[in-house]
Amino acid sequence: MSDDNKDLISVLDRRVQLYQAPGGFRTSMDSVMLAAACPVRSMQSVLDLGCCVGSAGFCVLYRLKDITLLGIDIQADHIELAEKNAAHNNMAELSSFLCADIRDLEKHDIGTFDHVICNPPYKEAGAHKQSPSPSKAKARGHIDDGLSLQSWIDCAWNHIKGQGSFTIIHEARQCDSLIHGLFGARGGRRFGNVEIIPIYPKIGIAAKRVIIRAWKHKKGGSYILPGIVMHNEDGSYTPEADAILRGGQAL
Repeated sequence: MSDDNKDLISVLDRRVQLYQAPGGFRTSMDSVMLAAACPVRSMQSVLDLGCCVGSAGFCVLYRLKDITLLGIDIQADHIELAEKNAAHNNMAELSSFLCADIRDLEKHDIGTFDHVICNPPYKEAGAHKQSPSPSKAKARGHIDDGLSLQSWIDCAWNHIKGQGSFTIIHEARQCDSLIHGLFGARGGRRFGNVEIIPIYPKIGIAAKRVIIRAWKHKKGGSYILPGIVMHNEDGSYTPEADAILRGGQAL
């Protein structure tokens, strides 16, 4: 087996294959769930903030092959791998990638998009033990104490066109911070029709992840949806989870 193949993983029942950074952050089912929750339609555009190697964006492109994708990541090696993954999955004509800090995107003039998706670092700098891997530490937010959850929400707001959507996956315990950032961080309501989708490991176990989907400039309130149970008691995927993780079904 070549060194390249050691860092090649598959998602969506091997329909999307992804080269990973050796020793770096690894693609998880969070990326697939995020992609499934994006309400993109034919001929629309998607911006993936903190795209890493492109995992979530390519899962969206698998579902709808006539959309366009721009991925942003601060790590140059991740962007290189995202471009490699685009070619490997025959998605290079539909996608492009930019190495940039999300707090400094104005100078890149990337414009606005119909939908923004985001799988940001779950841990902010100083809140936990730092990963010994520099790449993984940076991807997880361990070493940048100026990058907050609010930074990701603000960036998304700036780059959503019209009444487009913002979809984010995060730890369930961060719901309060997410809702605060969506509704009132700048002294006025920004997002509406907020859908909160809990992700439960098993029946009877508290949600560890949550997907929040919101719409720019819309006036509706917040709604807690039934959520998704990922595993049966024997550890196998539930039919609903299997349809998303293997079948590529939209959430």
